[in-house]
Amino acid sequence: MNKLRQAVKDIHIADDADSGQIKQGGVHPLSRVIITLLYILIVVSFSDRNLAGLAGMVLYLLINIIWNEISVLTMLKRIWPVLLLTGVIGIAAPVMNRDVFVVIEGIEITYGMLAMLTLMIKGMFCVVASYILTITVGIRQICYTLRIMHVPEEIVTVIMLMHRYLMVIIKEVERMQQAYRLRAPSQKGLQFKAWGSFVGLLLLRSMDRAGEVYESMKLRGFHGRIQHSPLKSNKGASILYVLIWGVFLFLLKLFPVFQIVGSFLAGR
Repeated sequence: MNKLRQAVKDIHIADDADSGQIKQGGVHPLSRVIITLLYILIVVSFSDRNLAGLAGMVLYLLINIIWNEISVLTMLKRIWPVLLLTGVIGIAAPVMNRDVFVVIEGIEITYGMLAMLTLMIKGMFCVVASYILTITVGIRQICYTLRIMHVPEEIVTVIMLMHRYLMVIIKEVERMQQAYRLRAPSQKGLQFKAWGSFVGLLLLRSMDRAGEVYESMKLRGFHGRIQHSPLKSNKGASILYVLIWGVFLFLLKLFPVFQIVGSFLAGR
């Protein structure tokens, strides 16, 4: 399948989460956003040397992946560029801190190496948690939640329109690629010398298409504000969701689960 068509399909799948989210116990999307933000804050709060404690935070991700039946392979295919980017962040740490932390079989492990590994894991955990939120709640419900949290309306509208216009741009690129292949069937891919004209034409076509979309939105009553219909959710289930996950995350913060389990098994 063409990569652009697959991207369009993935966006539609993410949009379908808007209707499926309420079926999961009637939990309000605000509760899921709060827990995700709390998880990210706790992950970031770990020190660079507390690798054992940080490793326990993977339990939250594993439980959500299993409970929501999220395909790990599909997830990795979609977010691997972001994971790679987060991994690059900690590359400079070994050079900045060369103090020896431990020596294993003659190999020196420095504090910089430990910090690099910790930063990479933090970035990966935060990206995966954000992906789980997006795929289970959907961008529309996230924007609705941001309005509840009193995020400026202009920012929420821009996020929503960026999501919508992303689909327009992808479809325009697909049409242009198809036209290019029909005019040059013997060539594989887009030649380097055609990149400049291709991007320029894409910009012009996207602006024309965006103007048409905006005119259609105004005819349907858009006046700079996207209306969000209120959700029917279970208030008790939403509060219980925040309490249970909140306590669980704080316990993971206080107690290094894997270290405790390892010490227990070693003692036996």
